[in-house]
Amino acid sequence: MRDFSGQTTNRASDRDVAITDIRTCVVEGNFEWNLIEVETDVGVTGIGESYRGGGVPELVEYTKRFLVGENPLDVERIVRYVFQEMSGHGGTTGKVVTAASGLEIALWDAAGKILGLPVYQLLGSKYRDEVRVYCDCHAGEAYAVEDGATAYADAAAYSPEAYAAEAARVTDMGFTALKFDLDLPADNDPDPFNGRLTNAALGEKRRIVEAVREEIGYEIDLAFDCHWDYTVESAKRLAYELEEFKLMWLEDLIPPENMDAQKEVTGATRTPIATGENRFRVFELTDLIYDHGVDIVTPDPTTVGGLAETMRIADRAEENYIPMSPHNVCSPVGTMACVHLGAAVPNFDLLEFHALEVDWWDDLVTAQDPLIQNGYIEVPEAPGLGIELDYDAVEEHRLEGTEGF
Repeated sequence: MRDFSGQTTNRASDRDVAITDIRTCVVEGNFEWNLIEVETDVGVTGIGESYRGGGVPELVEYTKRFLVGENPLDVERIVRYVFQEMSGHGGTTGKVVTAASGLEIALWDAAGKILGLPVYQLLGSKYRDEVRVYCDCHAGEAYAVEDGATAYADAAAYSPEAYAAEAARVTDMGFTALKFDLDLPADNDPDPFNGRLTNAALGEKRRIVEAVREEIGYEIDLAFDCHWDYTVESAKRLAYELEEFKLMWLEDLIPPENMDAQKEVTGATRTPIATGENRFRVFELTDLIYDHGVDIVTPDPTTVGGLAETMRIADRAEENYIPMSPHNVCSPVGTMACVHLGAAVPNFDLLEFHALEVDWWDDLVTAQDPLIQNGYIEVPEAPGLGIELDYDAVEEHRLEGTEGF
C-alpha cells in the first residue's frame, strides 16, 4: 500500500510546523454545519467545514490517530494520506471524502495564515475581486428539512403567487440571480414511487416559472432545482416545457448514478442542465464532463474532496467549455472557502447561498459588515480564508448534545 505520510525532512525552519490537534463542532443552522479546527504548534489554527450531516465529525476525529505531527502546509499530500489511510472505510467516496474536504479547507486556512497569504493565492491565481452569489430561496414555508428529511408544507405554500412574492423580496435585497425548488408534493400524485410527471404537475410547474418571470423579468438570472426526482421522459418533457423562460439552468432532474441517462436529458433540450453536487472526487465527474452530460457543473467543494479537487474538476470543465457553479449550503466558513475558489478558477460562474432564513448567519464570524453585499462577496485579502469564528455565536448555536470547540 502506498504511504503518503510525511517522509521529507528538508524544509526551512519557519515552515517546519506540525498539527497538534483536530477538533469538530456541529452548528445547528438551517442544516447541521460541520465545522473543523486544525491546531498547529506555531499558534495558528485553521478553520474549515465539511458538508452537512451525521457521521462526519466522527470521521474527522478518527484522522487524529495519524495526522497529529504532520506538516499542515502539505495540504494535498495530507488529503491523499486520509484517502489512503481510510481506504478500508470507503475512503475513495462518500463520507470519508466529505470529512477530508473540510479538513483540506482548514489546512488551506492554516497554511495561508502561516505563510501570510490568502487562500486564493495559494490556489494559484486571482481572476476576480468579488464573487457573484445566487440566492437559493423558497416560496413561503414551501420546503423545510427536519433531521435530514424533506418536510413538505400545505399545497397553498406552493402557489405561483407565493413564488413570485418571494422572488420580488429577494431581488429587492440586491440579488441578481435566484434559484427555487421545483419539486412539489403534487409530483407524487397519483404514484409516489415511479418518478413520472402528469400533465397536471407539468402545468403547475409552468405556471410557477411563468409567475416568477412575470414578476422579476428576464434581466434576473433564474434557476430551478428538482432534486433528482424524475424519469428521463418526464425530465425531458419538463425541460421542453420551460425552454421559453430562458432559465439559467434546471438542476438535478434525474437520479445521479446513470451518466448515459443524464447525457440523454441534457442533449434533448435548449434549457441548460446543471448537476454534480453529490459526486465524489474528480473521477466521478470526469465522464459527465467529457461526454457533455451537463451544461453547468455543480460540485460541492465541502463534499467532493476540497478546493484542490474542485479545481481539478474545473480544469476538466474548462477543457470542454463548461462553466462551474459550486453547490453550497454552508455556514460562512464553507462559503468563504468557495469564494477563494471562485477567485482562483477562470470558468467559475456563480456561488450558491442557501441560508437566507438564518438571520444570524453572519454572526458566526467576526466581520463587522455582512459578507454578502448586493449579491456579491468580496474576495478577502487577509491571510487564509480571511475570516475568524465568533466562538460565542458558535457556542450559542451548537447542536444540542454535541461537543463544542
